[in-house]
Order: sequence, then structure tokens, then C-alpha cells
Amino acid sequence: MKILIVGNGGREHALLWKLRRDAPDAEFFVTRANGGMTGATSLPLAPGELQALAAWVETNGVDFTVVGPEAPLAEGIADHFQAHGLAVFGPCKAAAEIESSKAFAKGLMQRHGIPTAAFACFDDLATAEAYVRAAETKLVVKASGLAAGKGVVVAEDAHEALEAVREMLAGSAFGVAGREVVIEERMTGEELSVFALTDGTHVTAMIPAQDHKRVGEGETGPNTGGMGAYAPVSIATPELMARVQTEILEPTVAAMAEEGRSFSGLLYAGLMLTETGPRVVEFNCRFGDPETQAVLPLLRSSLLDPMREIARGGSIEGLTLDWSDGAAATTVLASAGYPGDYRSGAEIGIPPGLESSGDVIVFHAGTKREADGRLVTAGGRVLAVTALAPSVAEAAERSRAAAERIRFDGRQFRRDIGWREIGRAEGTHA
Repeated sequence: MKILIVGNGGREHALLWKLRRDAPDAEFFVTRANGGMTGATSLPLAPGELQALAAWVETNGVDFTVVGPEAPLAEGIADHFQAHGLAVFGPCKAAAEIESSKAFAKGLMQRHGIPTAAFACFDDLATAEAYVRAAETKLVVKASGLAAGKGVVVAEDAHEALEAVREMLAGSAFGVAGREVVIEERMTGEELSVFALTDGTHVTAMIPAQDHKRVGEGETGPNTGGMGAYAPVSIATPELMARVQTEILEPTVAAMAEEGRSFSGLLYAGLMLTETGPRVVEFNCRFGDPETQAVLPLLRSSLLDPMREIARGGSIEGLTLDWSDGAAATTVLASAGYPGDYRSGAEIGIPPGLESSGDVIVFHAGTKREADGRLVTAGGRVLAVTALAPSVAEAAERSRAAAERIRFDGRQFRRDIGWREIGRAEGTHA
């Protein structure tokens, strides 16, 4: 079997890791593989080279393609592959708009009664400013388009919200992504990340995770693409997940189909657990990063089988997934300056044996292997160190200890991954 993975970040490394375990005899290919994706053939093609990728897949008899990042999905890679009769895991361009346009996603939820925060959309600065000044609650300002997980400002007051609106609509903080903004009420509660496999009709949720978006410990500093994650989450009870299934996941997939945007692939629901129940913060059209690095190591059953079925246009009706009893925590090691400007090219030192430890997995994201064999940084988020253990507290401790042993100039990481869950277990966090 030949499998192509489009993308080369930490999420794609985790997908490669899991699919290789599901199909140890398969031949894997990755677009411009990072420095840790050993055992896979690196293609000199970028994820956005849709025609070249389809031609290569067709010529080389690849069985199916898994698309990791959101950008090629938003550009229509799935449509392009399907037009050539190629099996691809990922939604079509129209369905991917659930992530590529926050304005569309919010409108979809409003039209179909899917619980989310009250909101308004703007492309005019003066109108947006007037809305902010008249608001009676704290606000969140979001760039409507794709902003690599960083186009969100959780404002503490009207001044901060106005500043965010101006940077997006009048400035160039997020480029094209910020030409339209969504301003919504600031919800309170804990966030939950839920992945769901869907064939466009049937939906099977994976175990939920919780990530840490702020760069600093104690949830301080600017938002990032994610500084760590853990799974499972104890407050995601079977009763809560049943509500997520029936009030959010199934209605969303049905709504997309009703509007002619049938969604097949991986639907990611970012949720806020409010006093009135789960409400949608955002939807993504692909696996999340770094939650994937915490969730997939806990999946005992095959991921390959349902993904192939979905990629071929088949049904996953009745699909159940088998999960390990333990927990996983992942700590992201980032370059100095991230999520702002950062430098690349710092040599990375990973102790011998750390990556082959039975309870620690080092997923590479922004890394590159130089011609002389040195491993160097090549991105803002560099590595995700996942540890497995019987409890979240133990997994977080192992992940943190392993992260401490990895060295590169300017290395930064959070040492409090899973703090809410650990506090719950100790009785110090409700």
C-alpha cells in the first residue's frame, strides 16, 4: 500500500506515526518531510501544488492521500484529487469553508440552531468600532480567514477590542484573513477539543482533548497555534459527549449536507463548556495541532481503516473506536519570539534514546535535517513531546521532564500542561 501525507508539521508526523503502526508494510510519502519523519520518502512538492501532487499520485499508484493542513483543503485539493478519481481524506473546498471563513461558520450555526456565542461580522472599520463601543459584554475579535490559529484576540476591555479591530481591518496584522472580522461575546468556561470522523452522514467522535493556546504559563500572553495538550479530559463525561454528539456534531454535518457542502473527513469542534452547556468556539476542517499528538497515541484501533473508507466515499455507520485506559500529555517546544518573529537554524540536541523510549514520543514540527546530518529549528513550533502514563498528572510530568532534556538556543515551553486536570484530581480546581 502507498500512502501520501500532505503537510510536514507535528500533526502530520503524528498521523504518519499512527498510520505506520496501522500498516507497517505500507510505503509512506510526505510533502517536504521535516527532520523527524524518518522512514518516509520526502517529496519535493509543497502542499499547495495541487496539480503536481495529483499528477504524482496518479503516476505512482498511491492508494490514498491524507491532507493534514487547512490551507490546501481551503484551496480545493480534495476537489482536484476527486476530479482525477483519486482517494483523498479531507473535505471539499466548499465544506472546508467551515474553517476558512469564520463568518460562514457562524452563519451556518445561526441558521441551524447550533449553540455558539452571539456575534456580528464586519468588513467596515467604522461600523465595527461602533459595535464594540455599544457592546455590554467582553468581546472576542477574530480574523474571519485562515490565520494559522493566531487570528484571535480575547479582549479584556473595549480599548483592547478596538485595537484588535483596527489592526485587522485597517492594518495588516493578518493580511487577507483579517479583511473581515467576527466580533462575538466572550464566553466563559473551559475549552474542549473534539475530533470527529465523518463520511458526510455518520459521525464518530474521538476522545476529547484540551489544549493550551496562550504562550505563557497560567494562560498568559498572546494566543498561539497551541503550546501543549492532554487527553482524556475528566469533565467530558459520557453525558456531556452525548450532548456534543446530538446538539453539535450531528446537526453540523447534517446542516452542511443540507446546504450543499457535504463534509467528509475530520471535523474538529472547538467547544466552550459554559454554564448552559457546550457551545462552539470554532470549527476546523482537519486534525488539530497539538491535540493530535495527544489523542492518536491513545487510539488502539485502526485509524487507517475508517480514513480509507471515508476517502473512497464509503460509510462509517456503526464505527466504534478502541482507546487505551491511560492518558497522554504533549509539551510543545517553540523558538524564542514565537508566536511573533523568531529565528530558525538553531541546532537541536535530543538525548540518545529519548525518542525510542516506550512512554515518550517526540513529534517533529519545525525541524530540518541539514546536509551534514545536524537537526536544526525551522519553524515557530519546533517539537511536541508526548508522554503516556496511567494519569494526566504522570503523563504531564514525564512530558515535561523529557522536554527539559532537549536543547536548542532560545527554546521556550510551558511547564504547566494539564494544570486544570491535575488540579481537579488534587481537588484544587473545580
